[in-house]
Amino acid sequence: MTFEIWCVFALSALGLACVPGPNSLLALSHGARYGYKKTIWTICGGISGFFILITVAMLGLGTLLEAKPELMIGLQWLGALYLAWLGFKLFFVSAVSIEQTKNVVSVLPKELFKQGYFAALSNPKVLLFFTAFLAQFINPEEAFIPQFLVITFSFLCIEFAVEFSVARLADKVKTLLLANGRIFNQCCGAIFLLLAAVAVVKSLS
Repeated sequence: MTFEIWCVFALSALGLACVPGPNSLLALSHGARYGYKKTIWTICGGISGFFILITVAMLGLGTLLEAKPELMIGLQWLGALYLAWLGFKLFFVSAVSIEQTKNVVSVLPKELFKQGYFAALSNPKVLLFFTAFLAQFINPEEAFIPQFLVITFSFLCIEFAVEFSVARLADKVKTLLLANGRIFNQCCGAIFLLLAAVAVVKSLS
């Protein structure tokens, strides 16, 4: 992969990472509730999920899902159910005060990691997107593994940087976000429920 092609890929990946989605929303919510340091576990979970998606997309599962639409529908419904569960959990959670955010030792890193991981896996259509998107930057005349490593590592680093920036910003302005904590939680929960509804509608179309 030439440096010029990598630059085009990096800019494209940055644009993709900046599009609001389940993981960036989790980074925002967790950054305000738990602080940006704790939210690194959430982000790492999401990065791990994206690694799985990129790997299986590069190995051709995206093509299989295109050939088996019923499998895609089933995966979409599973993803929608998980997003809906996150939405309900956020929507009905009690508001957190600023004082409470200073004492978050009770929240387990593995729970934050798990939420980020499954949020990344919640949309199987990402597999198809990665299959089409990443293929544009693969040169069939060059060795596959080095290109795969460069593309994967670059994308995950960019995704991590964007989500960390969101979490850092949320942590900085959490006084504003948590001043109306109940409304903030309900807005985040409603967006997750909307994403779940969109996933169900798309699976039926």
